[in-house]
Amino acid sequence: QVQLVESGGGLVQAGGSLRLSCAASGRTFSSYAMGWFRQAPGKGREAVAAITSSGIISYADSVKGRFTISTDNAKNTVYLQMNSLKPEDTGVYYCNSGTSWGQGTQVTVSS
Repeated sequence: QVQLVESGGGLVQAGGSLRLSCAASGRTFSSYAMGWFRQAPGKGREAVAAITSSGIISYADSVKGRFTISTDNAKNTVYLQMNSLKPEDTGVYYCNSGTSWGQGTQVTVSS
């Protein structure tokens, strides 16, 4: 079982940027797919971005061109760079790998 710890959330104005980090421990980081999900108030959890062990990347349509997922295998960390943030990006962002989830980090975008 991998342990995931997110950081980097916060309050930002619309149009601003944030970078989320997810530090993984407990297994070989580079061998597994990693993903970011988010959950807005009153809504279900949705996939935002993912990267496979071979480097194939996918994004939700709502964040394409604004968010970038990347990994640093030496640091066992996956990042989510979020630019041009919108109020609808507000929510709790979770890091995921297989059946493992982080505790989540709050992102709030003010209009």
